[in-house]
Amino acid sequence: MGVDLGALVSRKEVDLEYLRGRIIGIDAFNTLYQFLSIIRGIDGSPLMDAKGRITSHLSGLLYRTSNLVENEIKPVFIFDGEPSKLKEKTREERTKIRTAAEEKYKDALKEGDLASAKKYAQQAVKLTSEMIEDSKKLIKLMGLPVVQAPSEGEAQAAQMVAKGKIYACASQDYDALLFGSSLLLRNIAITGKRKLPGRDVYIDVKPELISLEETLKNLGISRIKLIWIGILIGTDFNEKFEGIGPKKALQLVKKHDSFEEIIKELGQEPAFDYKEVEEIFLSPKYSEDFTLEFGTPDLEGIKRFLCDEHNFSEERVSKALEKISAALQHKGSQARLDAWFR
Repeated sequence: MGVDLGALVSRKEVDLEYLRGRIIGIDAFNTLYQFLSIIRGIDGSPLMDAKGRITSHLSGLLYRTSNLVENEIKPVFIFDGEPSKLKEKTREERTKIRTAAEEKYKDALKEGDLASAKKYAQQAVKLTSEMIEDSKKLIKLMGLPVVQAPSEGEAQAAQMVAKGKIYACASQDYDALLFGSSLLLRNIAITGKRKLPGRDVYIDVKPELISLEETLKNLGISRIKLIWIGILIGTDFNEKFEGIGPKKALQLVKKHDSFEEIIKELGQEPAFDYKEVEEIFLSPKYSEDFTLEFGTPDLEGIKRFLCDEHNFSEERVSKALEKISAALQHKGSQARLDAWFR
């Protein structure tokens, strides 16, 4: 879910050409959930192999990532580690939402209401440990780096941006900004036509680049006050303050120089330690135990894994792999090939 900063951030549309040659840190969990949610049949059923194992996430990884590589973008997939204890309540609530959505999905199917069935199926998405391991396997077979974060993937990505290891963090959530990422990319994995939920309307989805510096400048606040906004409207680590939205939160943080003053004005004593939440964002957990090496894709290994093990169409897989191979060879341009492996 993440923190709802969408109404406050400064963004600009970019195209994939703008990102050519750049290393992008992709929030793996966030992206896999997207694939599991949107890559579904008309009745909401996910893609599955002959053994009934869900493969929507693998499909998204192959075809969407091949599109990035075709544009000479260098994706690094950053996986979440051990979640903070403060996130337990959020996880419990999400489990309840998924369970309820799963029941509604079954009821909608029985009633033949396919539109509702698909909506509830998307809300019932689960990411299992088996899906995570299969995703890592495919990413490595594609010759791309996998980074294991000690805790939050976006926290790891934010620090990698700060240390110049990657250009930006790619995620649909805005949490990376609170963790200090100077640049956030959205819509990297879902460009193209997209249907609006509950409406027969399609919109063009294009990549967005969000600058932390520009956002803070335009809002007239510091990063700590952006974190306060997050705390006020709710993060994965704390409940929101009642009756407070992004614009009201902005007014409050601009008016006060301490969070204690804000609490006093609101008359709402939080049932959590806001300083503990502050610390999660100000001093995010980070690991140096990674290497960013881009290798040659194991084309036969990918085919065995996807086609032989998971019943993917060999023709479609071959076409995706041709994109990757063509991008790396780039008509024999050694300079571009050398740039990929650096």
